[in-house]
Amino acid sequence: MSENKTKYIFVTGGVLSSLGKGITAASIGTLLKHTGQRVGVLKLDPYINVDPGTMSPLEHGEVFVTKDGAETDLDLGHYERFLDTSLTQNNNFTTGLVYKTVIENERKGKYLGKTIQVVPHIVNEIKERIFRAGEGKDILIVELGGTTGDIEGLPFLETIRQIKHELGKTNVMNIHVTLLPYIKAAGELKTKPTQHSVQELRRIGIAPHMLVLRAEVPVTNDIKRKIAYSCDVEEDSVIVAEDAATIYKVPLNFLAQDILTPICKQLELDNCVPKMDEWSHLVNRIIMPSDEMKIAFVGKYLDLKESYKSLTEALIHCGAHLDNRVNIKWVDSEKVEEDGAEKYLNDCDGILVAGGFGERGVEGKIEAIQYARENRVPFLGICLGMQLSMVEFARNVLGLKDANSVEFNENTSNPIIYLIDEFIDASGAKQIRTSTTAMGGTLRLGEYECETKEGSNLRAAYDAPIIFERHRHRYEANPAYREQFESHGMDITGESHGLIEAVEVKDHPWFLGVQFHPEFTSRLQNANPAILAFVNAAIEHNSEV
Repeated sequence: MSENKTKYIFVTGGVLSSLGKGITAASIGTLLKHTGQRVGVLKLDPYINVDPGTMSPLEHGEVFVTKDGAETDLDLGHYERFLDTSLTQNNNFTTGLVYKTVIENERKGKYLGKTIQVVPHIVNEIKERIFRAGEGKDILIVELGGTTGDIEGLPFLETIRQIKHELGKTNVMNIHVTLLPYIKAAGELKTKPTQHSVQELRRIGIAPHMLVLRAEVPVTNDIKRKIAYSCDVEEDSVIVAEDAATIYKVPLNFLAQDILTPICKQLELDNCVPKMDEWSHLVNRIIMPSDEMKIAFVGKYLDLKESYKSLTEALIHCGAHLDNRVNIKWVDSEKVEEDGAEKYLNDCDGILVAGGFGERGVEGKIEAIQYARENRVPFLGICLGMQLSMVEFARNVLGLKDANSVEFNENTSNPIIYLIDEFIDASGAKQIRTSTTAMGGTLRLGEYECETKEGSNLRAAYDAPIIFERHRHRYEANPAYREQFESHGMDITGESHGLIEAVEVKDHPWFLGVQFHPEFTSRLQNANPAILAFVNAAIEHNSEV
């Protein structure tokens, strides 16, 4: 048997996708962490892409960026926000990456001329990556994306089956998330989809130890008992995941059903009593805050709001810490172009312009920024939002009417935002990028240090001369215009090795543009300082109106 000391919880899903496997995994991890366990998490993605970096947000939701610059599935954002931890590229991998590695190894002769097969070569590569993610942890929670029975997921399920035999039954637990649909016409919940899903899992060779039932209505003990008997699991291991007022209530809902008792029994864990007082306090503030305010969220991927998942969650975190419900008014930047900013922004306490790629909707974002600056409304611009705040200032204050980013106009005579030829990445290696370089490998990704200027909003927010935040962008602010900006009232208040990281308008109640993505480091128990300061400024603006 393996000497691996880590215990593994595998979370699979059945019936259909989007059941909340990620929230389930994160919630269980949160409870275990609050018992004092060292908990790690890993997401397995069955799709063939090497990573989600080049996927459209409309295709796959937000791309989450880890501190070491890996572009990952958005579920890693849930893991970080729930467990208050920083993950790396070892915490997410895809079928595409596994096959790419195996094929590269075969080309190098590492398999000594053997015929390369799913079993053992693909499975062994998956297994090795799972064990690597579990190093130094007491428990690793592994979420398998997709739905049980999908052809893409079969090598992963075979790996899970083998790991149980290698590590022993007290070191592995299988949790299966399924749908318990409510048929309105019949007026009842139907258990058959769950039974069939478990049968499919058993056919593959995996017997679940626990079932988590996604349901829109309360589930009776009789139905839970029926599922327990028909699926051959203990009654106390049938857990209901009803729709919750906030996703952060899910761990508390699980705890109320005593979910840790069967988990601790299966894995032979000693302490099963998590300390959740602070968590519960923040959740209560999310559900029943003392006050509320409104933020205009100006973006262009509004058809799929999960494109901005980390940012919307960060606003929830800030609201919990400030005992204020942050109501988001979604503002389509293309509509602003058509109708003007006043129509959409005049009733908002703060204006946030988010990041994005491509020219569509850019002029609407610039109009929104101009409105925030001229009407003295608290403003936060993130990534492209910062860049466009500089373009807006250059056009309307510096008088450079053709000011632009070379991303949108390669021939502009005033390239406020440009493409630098080379930079040092998060690992210290030199990266080269030009307008013709493939998009998949030329972004400035991951965590970089940033020097904050004394007396700035940025310094006040973080209360630190040096901060570390994550990036995901190609274009940079052009330092050639620095003197013009600063002499006319826009300060450079954050820098990273000569690169402009933050700008602020001096004569303004609260105006901040940041090149990094502060939302990637915001967690329920530790809200991001920049976003927290922005929301607080918007609350103060609300009280003054």
